[in-house]
Amino acid sequence: MSNPKCLFCRIIAGEIPAKKVYEDEHVLAFDDINPQAPTHVLVIPRAHHQDVAALSRAGEGLLEEVLAQAHEVARAEGVSETGYRVVFNTGPDAGQTVPHAHAHVLGGRTLAWPPG
Repeated sequence: MSNPKCLFCRIIAGEIPAKKVYEDEHVLAFDDINPQAPTHVLVIPRAHHQDVAALSRAGEGLLEEVLAQAHEVARAEGVSETGYRVVFNTGPDAGQTVPHAHAHVLGGRTLAWPPG
């Protein structure tokens, strides 16, 4: 299931280049083009789901897979020991700019709270 108008679906299809960090049959992880921390990687499901709420309803362990790969990305990027943040923005008021569920993996510096 994909959406031909979705930026992330087009990245998955190879129509738009991205610096891939990890990929398998369920998820793709790539560097954010506007990083907010030294490590800023997006982990997305290959199947199109508008936001994390839709992803949670998808079942089949897909949300768990995205979260598991977010941790693996943090480990591979060298931030799992010092700390990292996983963020899902849901809806425009939360800052979701691409309507395709995605986890931001942020690390590599001290992250302030609250974030915004």
